[in-house]
Amino acid sequence: MLHGMYSQLRTRVSPALWRHKQVAIAVLLGAGLTIPAVQADTNTLGADASSPNNQQACYVDGLSEQMQCGFILVPEDYAKPDGKQIEIHYVVMPAIKPSDKTEALLAIAGGPGQSAIENAQGFDRMLTKVRQTEDVILIDQRGTGQSNQLQCIGDGFDSALAIDESDFDTRVETQKCLETLDADVTQYGSLTALKDFEAVRQHLGYQKLHLYGISYGTRMAQLYMRHYPEYLATVTLDGVVPMQQSVLAIGNAIARAFDLLIEDCANNALCHSQFPQLRADLEKVDAELAQAPRVSQVPDPLTGELTQLTLTRSKFKGALRMALYSPSTRSLMPHAIHQAAKGNYQPITGLYAMGIDNAGIAMGMHASVVCGEDWQRLTPELRAKTNESYFGKEMLKTFAESCAVWNMPAVDVSFGAPIASDIPTLLLSGELDPATPPSWGELAMEKLTNAKHFVAPYATHGVAYQSCGNDLIAGLVDKGSVAELDAECLSEDIRRNFYLNASTVEAIPSDDSSKPDEQTALNK
Repeated sequence: MLHGMYSQLRTRVSPALWRHKQVAIAVLLGAGLTIPAVQADTNTLGADASSPNNQQACYVDGLSEQMQCGFILVPEDYAKPDGKQIEIHYVVMPAIKPSDKTEALLAIAGGPGQSAIENAQGFDRMLTKVRQTEDVILIDQRGTGQSNQLQCIGDGFDSALAIDESDFDTRVETQKCLETLDADVTQYGSLTALKDFEAVRQHLGYQKLHLYGISYGTRMAQLYMRHYPEYLATVTLDGVVPMQQSVLAIGNAIARAFDLLIEDCANNALCHSQFPQLRADLEKVDAELAQAPRVSQVPDPLTGELTQLTLTRSKFKGALRMALYSPSTRSLMPHAIHQAAKGNYQPITGLYAMGIDNAGIAMGMHASVVCGEDWQRLTPELRAKTNESYFGKEMLKTFAESCAVWNMPAVDVSFGAPIASDIPTLLLSGELDPATPPSWGELAMEKLTNAKHFVAPYATHGVAYQSCGNDLIAGLVDKGSVAELDAECLSEDIRRNFYLNASTVEAIPSDDSSKPDEQTALNK
């Protein structure tokens, strides 16, 4: 999503739950944020209940090949098999030259709350080599996409720019959201969704699965390893969320990523020359916005028309946090921060626009997962550590209010035990990752006896999308072993040069009259 240019952005209805509080905080993991968010064409995706196995040929937006789409019916509450039934939708991306029709790769989206089917184009790009020989399955996890989506309808982009989040009552808005959902939200946690995944495998008839999970999807993959190991051939965890870790610890990962950005700029001669006081610029804007928002008229990044911007601290910090996920947008950050320190908020508005749709997160499902699996296992020590950063404080406040309304039962303490497994497992981490740092991958390795953990030094979130990680995944699937996997290719420097103004990464001429328009690139 964040790799797209502004001309590719489109206005989408935004979720109400936490929507105006903080785009970045609501997303938490942003697990598939490096996958372009492509809305599946629901006019062609819907499987016909009268067709065999509820499956039919279909097309997915962004891909020209014909896929197979379908759904299965499952109980919303597995304890009540004769009760309410919900549809779990899937897409099979067929192998180009199938080598073994009894196996397939299941690609699991992140969030929590992203639709795997809506991100088909991104998964196809990451897994192109795997698809040469293996079918790739995409399942909209319950509560996302077409699988009884738990989404709250809120205001659009214009309102999001103008609103002051300090007027937002999280508890009240969460209650409104809950009342609009025709669902028992307590049934939308990871363990229940895992039963759906296994039901789809059985329905499709595959004897073995290779798993690829990204960010929150790595949690689902690890649960599959724990509960259904006999059906797994290999596992890849990209942007690892270890079972031992509450995702609310992400606040410290974000702070680490900001420090790495400032360090990278200081070590880059051109960036340091143009922005010698980057940390001071960041702290200046942050301190000003902590006192009061800045209200101004700016060109709308989507339409170009003048619109009101109420730049709050949460908008500013959230826009920057989301930009850290992608090398492309990360390269724009020093310029955007510096311009904000000078009172020009257009570049920040542009970055904010890129994350305005919450990466397609279904916020109701997001709440069910986080409130049941993460919020209630916060120890006093982790709470104190999380409270050390701005994002940590905001998340603690937000989820204290929202989870009290969502009222999810806590998972058993065994949920957070490390995964013990000898399944061939590849773990991928980006050194610059603002959500799932390499230390999380090391933590997940605790009891994996047949695994390798590779750190891509120049990658952010989603190593397979940014590097040769896709080659490593294909090698793992082909050989069924991690023994021969070599991380040398991950050392290729994929970083973008920092933008020194809004249009170029080149050194800026000393003659001020020759400088490009400061707003050009971020106002396209």
